[in-house]
Amino acid sequence: MNDTLLEVSGVSKSFDGFKAINNLSIQIAEPELRAVIGPNGAGKTTFMDIITGKTRPDSGHVVWGERNISLLGMSEADIANEGVGRKFQKPTVFEAQTVRQNLAMALKNPRGPLAVLLHRKTPSNAARIEGIAAEIGLTDSLTRIAGELSHGQKQWLEIGMLLAQEPRLLLVDEPAAGMTVEEREKTTDILKRAAKTRAVVVVEHDMEFVRRLDCKVTVLHEGSVLAEGSLDHVTSNPKVIEVYLGRGHA
Repeated sequence: MNDTLLEVSGVSKSFDGFKAINNLSIQIAEPELRAVIGPNGAGKTTFMDIITGKTRPDSGHVVWGERNISLLGMSEADIANEGVGRKFQKPTVFEAQTVRQNLAMALKNPRGPLAVLLHRKTPSNAARIEGIAAEIGLTDSLTRIAGELSHGQKQWLEIGMLLAQEPRLLLVDEPAAGMTVEEREKTTDILKRAAKTRAVVVVEHDMEFVRRLDCKVTVLHEGSVLAEGSLDHVTSNPKVIEVYLGRGHA
């Protein structure tokens, strides 16, 4: 087993009496590719919100890295600096800038107004941008304005911008939504490649997309882990069929 990078243990969170997360425990290794599935209201988004510091749980622990740092109580910015990157469902790129400029702005460099003003184009930065562009399949689009890209290409660019920050954990929310079949296939390849050197957690509804990821799957239901294992293993679980697949989500 690879080393544990993130350990969520006994975490619970209620909103106005509704228990969104209920004694949730999940371990993520580094490197690892993990898919998280489950019906609407299962707690998938709240799970990511808690890891990234957007939401604070009522109880439990979220422990990070070799130094066993608690992420609870840390700001979203500090958690991001620790190496947690998150991609939301709707791509957020700088539409008026080129692909190259988007990636350059995202590179892991000193932050702050002065650092941005004094930013220099260096050979190492240029090589890093070229490498990321190749990884996300946008080498031929580096000079294009981001607003002109297709929906799928914007998703890849945003993944590239997160990779530029060199995260150890990448949380990706429903990347297949709105994509063509060809774009979905390319997206799985990008995520599988990224997961060779870091932890990548994909929250997804599209079962064919999850099957193509070919990774361990965690099924959430009512804020807890209902089943875990290969896709074939979890989709043959009677409880999973009852609460998720049987409701027409397959």
